[in-house]
Amino acid sequence: MAPRDTGEDKPDTPLAVEKGFATLPEIRVGVKAFVEKDGEKRKAEILSLQTRRGQPRFYVHYEEFNKRLDEWIPAERLDLSREVEWPVPEKADKKKAHGVQATKAPLKDKNPKRSLKQRLEREISGTPEFASANAQRLQQPSTAGGKENRETVTVTTEVVNGTPKPDDEEMDVDDVAAAAAKAKAAPPENYSVEEEREKLRVGGSMTQNQAEISRVRNLDKVQMGKFEIEPWYFSPYPQEFQDVDMMFICDFCLSYFGDVKQFERHRSKCTLLHPPGNEIYRDDYLSFFEIDGRRQRTWCRNLCLLSKLFLDHKTLYYDVDPFLFYCMCTRDASGCHLVGYFSKEKESADGYNVACILTLPQYQRKGFGKLLIAFSYELSKREGKLGSPEKPLSDLGLLGYRAYWQEVIVDMLMEEGRTEANIEELGSIAAMTTNDVLHTLQNLNMVKISVNHPTGSGLGNSLLSSNAREQKNQHVIVLTDAVIAQREKQKEKDKKVGKHVIDPDKLIWKPPVFTASSRTWNW
Repeated sequence: MAPRDTGEDKPDTPLAVEKGFATLPEIRVGVKAFVEKDGEKRKAEILSLQTRRGQPRFYVHYEEFNKRLDEWIPAERLDLSREVEWPVPEKADKKKAHGVQATKAPLKDKNPKRSLKQRLEREISGTPEFASANAQRLQQPSTAGGKENRETVTVTTEVVNGTPKPDDEEMDVDDVAAAAAKAKAAPPENYSVEEEREKLRVGGSMTQNQAEISRVRNLDKVQMGKFEIEPWYFSPYPQEFQDVDMMFICDFCLSYFGDVKQFERHRSKCTLLHPPGNEIYRDDYLSFFEIDGRRQRTWCRNLCLLSKLFLDHKTLYYDVDPFLFYCMCTRDASGCHLVGYFSKEKESADGYNVACILTLPQYQRKGFGKLLIAFSYELSKREGKLGSPEKPLSDLGLLGYRAYWQEVIVDMLMEEGRTEANIEELGSIAAMTTNDVLHTLQNLNMVKISVNHPTGSGLGNSLLSSNAREQKNQHVIVLTDAVIAQREKQKEKDKKVGKHVIDPDKLIWKPPVFTASSRTWNW
């Protein structure tokens, strides 16, 4: 008896990849071709196409490489002498669904239901005169940590007092909710340490959200001070900056220009020599400034535009009033130059001490990230609170915090004469939450269960709390030889390069008090 056809979809089977030779006009989005990169031929997927100054350009993502390396390339770098992979055609039911949506699209404007764009549109104050009238804002359900980064931002092409606002598609509230529910319903994936590192290396982020709207990088190069930087991601600068070869940013006021003559004229008139806030820390090497988002809206919004170039999942947040920005600067004869910053809610219900954190690319891999993190915990100590960054963290943020937590916790456990320790004590000393301490100990495989050795004998360098000495089957902290050796090696490296640390005695700061209504300084 033949099986009855129920009409239900059968499980998906992998489709054969269609390959063939292609000419330049046949290249379209989704095609995978070999591209010349650093003298090698690498397979890349075409993500977008555009014509600039009469010449075609292709935005490509290199397979098995971090998405930060995505870039615009000219047609000459495509190797069409080799076969390309054509995109997999969509299924019939998907095409049908798309057709239904296409027929309903013209009726969308007549629908009385307010769209996400209409619901979230808000009035914002003016920005400097040099900002373009045709400006942009980004709509993106963010997955980066922080309420500053979680807020969905309006999408419009209107001119609102000269504030940059980007063009984007209009999304309905129901569409966003359905996509978010689908992403949430997906089964969780468990990764080993090796798989997690590979995901970080290739994916570029630990926070992948199916409902997120991906954006193609829109700037080629940025000059900031004496540094020429290649952006990593999209940032909603005014649309006319997409056609310039170089965008110029003043490294003091963070104003942006597309023409070198305009930039030079601005530099001859700009009188700002440091971030527009209070200097709360200074040593022989660094200065920290505290900037109120309500008092310096323009500067803080320009800072958000700049940081979006290097933060994939940061949604640009134009309402900067509820946040304080702590900017780290180096000093020279010309002034204080921005190195990095972190933002912090004026009143965090969850006790977070960091909403968003960034070290500019030209200063990365020099220890500045740890200094930013250390400074945020010094502020928490001064407040008498336990602090933690808002979750989830980006890939580089996760690695940076893990390195800092490991360094601080291991140093406390290696203190001479210490024989007892518990998670609560370690957290209170370092102003860290118990969850962060436990996460670090588990990541280092330093938490063991004492079954037959209630006093810790047989577990190596064990540190027990007073409760664990009297009971069996207790969790103990084990300072392994591998962790000790790694820390000693890092100390030797720090001595050679000259590690900088935050001196709490040079921090001149009191926790500001804000009223719930005004969200401003309560003098």
